[in-house]
This record gives sequence, structure tokens and C-alpha cells, in this order.
Amino acid sequence: MEHEIQIIAPRGRLDAAGARPLEAELKQRIAAGKTRLIVDLRETRYIGSNGLRVLLAAMKLANKRGGTVKLCGLAARLEEIFAMAGFDRVFEIFETREQAEKSFRN
Repeated sequence: MEHEIQIIAPRGRLDAAGARPLEAELKQRIAAGKTRLIVDLRETRYIGSNGLRVLLAAMKLANKRGGTVKLCGLAARLEEIFAMAGFDRVFEIFETREQAEKSFRN
């Protein structure tokens, strides 16, 4: 079903190498019409510029198709990185997956 919420939970580091599988998965889901996405970053220890770029590109692509990308589960270090990059103003960020899912229903 196209309107169901998609959960993607990358693990480890979203650096040059680690961001590639996430990019492929996001593009594949959006291409399939699944544009209500939550990226759960609880298991992500680091995000670099490549990871940020992948998330931003996915957000733009989902927005074009009437959807969005929401984030949850950021550790303190990731929150700092997102704030420094200004991405805390670009993405809706939730503490928990449940809060992110609920935001789609409101």
C-alpha cells in the first residue's frame, strides 16, 4: 500500500561507504511510490556529509511525489551534527519512532 509508513533503520556509520546502501534503499522505496518515510537513526553512530546529502536528496524526491522523510532516534552527537548543518530546521526530528509514526496520523 502506497500510503503506509516506511521505516528504514541504518546501522553504524553513514560516511562515504555507509551512505551508499541507505541511498539505494531510499531511492528504491520512493521510486515504488512509498513516500512516507521514517529514518530511524538509533543504531547510527556517525553521519558525515555523504549521509546528510543522501537524506536531503531523499527528502527532496519524496516531497516532489507528495511525501516526506522524518527522522527519529538521534543520539546527542547526531543532534549536534544536524544542528551544525542546519538540518534540524529541514527535517522533522522525533525522539522515538512511535512519535514519528504518530505525526503522520495527525
